[in-house]
Amino acid sequence: MPYLTGYQYYENAGAVPENANWGSYQYVPLKDIVNNFMMMYTGNNEMLANVSRAQVIFYAKRGIQELNYDAFKEIKALELEVCDNLRFVLPPDFVNWIRISLYKDGALFPLTENIQANSAISYLQDNDCRILFDETGEIIQPEQSELDLDRINGAARTLYFNEGSRFHGREGFFVDGKFYFDYDIGSRFGLNSETANANPTFRIDRRAGVINFSSHMAHETCLLEYISDGMEGGDDSLVSVNKLFEEYVYAYIKYMIVNSRVGVQEYVVRRSQKDKTALLRNAKIRLSNIHPGRLLMNLRSQGNIIK
Repeated sequence: MPYLTGYQYYENAGAVPENANWGSYQYVPLKDIVNNFMMMYTGNNEMLANVSRAQVIFYAKRGIQELNYDAFKEIKALELEVCDNLRFVLPPDFVNWIRISLYKDGALFPLTENIQANSAISYLQDNDCRILFDETGEIIQPEQSELDLDRINGAARTLYFNEGSRFHGREGFFVDGKFYFDYDIGSRFGLNSETANANPTFRIDRRAGVINFSSHMAHETCLLEYISDGMEGGDDSLVSVNKLFEEYVYAYIKYMIVNSRVGVQEYVVRRSQKDKTALLRNAKIRLSNIHPGRLLMNLRSQGNIIK
């Protein structure tokens, strides 16, 4: 990667956007990774010979993906408002979630995952419960299933007011003119620790690519913190890796090529594997940024009296 002048770094040489180069020095582009590997690790006098550029690009991208899953601390965040359908569409580069929060009154309230916040598709049926089809033979589906409608239209807990009923004074859900209760009389011995939370709950439907929320999340702002695979939407010119992991990516490419070849001695494969593992461990330690000052701040509260 060529070095940038101060004007190119801070002002992007007058181009838009001006912050395009901010923080870029800590990364190595995929193109440079591939060029360096082809120049320094392949050839007639090297351990790797007859290696195609396409092979190196493939393993380099795989190594960067593994780093994003396992080692990088580069968390992306997306803020969206949850509408009446109580769904948050996952971003296109989503791989796994770190934290999902409700943003309200200038504060973040982490939400709890709830396997009871279900969602499902549904098929239209006739009076004989036979599935209905359109003129092209495709199954006709309603916009929302009964399960989704119940979740979206779920009412808040309400007290049952009828002195002549055994349910008088109990909390339940009042839906469509009827009360529904989670438990029978005398059966409440404690909270359900899985869902005991004043905040809304959620469940991720990975196949549908959405987050389904409980009814209290309607018209609230949700902040999704997640990790990506680092492939930048398929644009190889934007793919890069932190310089602390550059040597690991070279070792990963070398190991994967050696491991996939026929006739390579086992000790050569094991040595390449050990090099890869050691470099990954060293890079993680470097990236952890364990400073004495941070440890000191965490230890300052050890003298507090616990009431």
